Amino acid sequence: MSFSYLKNKFKKKKEKGGDEGAEDNREIIKLDELEQEAVEETSQKKKEEEELITQVMTRINEIENDIPRIKVSIDTLKTQINELREEIDRLDKVIKDVMVLYEIVSQQINPFKDVDSANPLLSEIQELSEEIEKLKAEIAQIKSDLRLLVIDGMDLDDLIYEAMSEGGV
Repeated sequence: MSFSYLKNKFKKKKEKGGDEGAEDNREIIKLDELEQEAVEETSQKKKEEEELITQVMTRINEIENDIPRIKVSIDTLKTQINELREEIDRLDKVIKDVMVLYEIVSQQINPFKDVDSANPLLSEIQELSEEIEKLKAEIAQIKSDLRLLVIDGMDLDDLIYEAMSEGGV
């Protein structure tokens, strides 16, 4: 019910009786006080809502100001993560290379491993070492031949001429 309706109702009672008028005035004053209290409560609620809205708006502004800084931080972190990924890939390759070298060295030194295994690197290394030994032997033979020629006092030009003429060159 509205307050104006109640006021009108109580005013009618006042007009009807003479002794009852004092009591009706009390009731009207009480209703006026109730109206004032209701108005004060609504104004207080409005103030509280306005304060809450102000606080929310302030917080929204703070968040809006933080967003660009957060974006920059995220971008920086992404680039750092990519750099770390590249570094890890590089380290992985280096570790693989070291492991291959370790395998080669350990297979040559380790007496318990089968030397005739199907490892192509080992077979290449063995072939190269055999060729080196052959070259060393040939060089030693050439040195000894040259010593004999020098000691016997033979003429190298005559020997070269005879070798070429026999060969048909």
